Amino acid sequence: MSDAIDKTVKLADDSTYANIFSYMGLPLSRDLDMVGLDAVVMGIPYDLGTSGRAGARSGPNGIRQASANLRWEERRWPWDFCLNERLRAIDYGDVQFASGDSEDMLAQVEAHAARITAAGKTLISLGGDHFVTLPLLRGHAASHGKLALIHFDAHTDTYAQHEKYDHGSMFYRAPREGLVDTERSVQIGIRTEYDRPDHEYLVIDADQAHQQSVADTVAAVRARVGAAPAYLTFDIDCLDPAFAPGTGTPVVGGLSTSLALRILRGLADLNIVGFDVVEVSPAYDQSQLTALAGASLALEFLYMRASRL
Repeated sequence: MSDAIDKTVKLADDSTYANIFSYMGLPLSRDLDMVGLDAVVMGIPYDLGTSGRAGARSGPNGIRQASANLRWEERRWPWDFCLNERLRAIDYGDVQFASGDSEDMLAQVEAHAARITAAGKTLISLGGDHFVTLPLLRGHAASHGKLALIHFDAHTDTYAQHEKYDHGSMFYRAPREGLVDTERSVQIGIRTEYDRPDHEYLVIDADQAHQQSVADTVAAVRARVGAAPAYLTFDIDCLDPAFAPGTGTPVVGGLSTSLALRILRGLADLNIVGFDVVEVSPAYDQSQLTALAGASLALEFLYMRASRL
């Protein structure tokens, strides 16, 4: 055994077990001036807005841990290029905020999102419950203006709640803050109650997404969004609990991971400026199924982004 010891901890290799500190083994950094930097992965360990089972505050770490299972593959199937040859990314770590302080979370997430997007970088956020999307939209809108919203979920999250911090009201509030253009926005996978006559968003519910072809779903989303800058948010409970049991508000009858990934690939060339995957709750997971789904969705988005470079 050599007496020489490497004093640098290597992260970006293909180990499934060693040094799982960051998403996909990316460098842990907040240096937005890094040469060639394209994308930033950021965690938001918050779940004080949840109305169901808590635990999504552990989602970012769970997704990072599960991502180790994806590190060995140089080219993610079915993409025909190596990700790291087209796109350079960092793991920004988690947003820090005063424990139990939702106002501080809102301020910190918005500030970091605005800083990252103002630097011209694409932000991929790991939640956290879905309430974190509200400050993320604020940070993105500061750089990109009013956004189209592409929203995968079992719930519309357009409920006019009286609670100030609630993971079911963000997409009621966002249009009223001038963040989202509902005429350019679509919700996919919905299978819970909402006010249909007065609903502002195009809905492709779970039954419709299952019954029609992926091409038809993709065409409807593309027609709705057009060339507008779009923000894509993916609540993991869009997936059926068979594919994502580890979440706070599971609803049967959802999409499969295969169907979701095929829809996402069809949207790759839209002007999607930001992405989040939320509501992964490892305490309710089984065999890392949900965390792996979250890690895979984030990786799919990185490939989508790289395909436009």
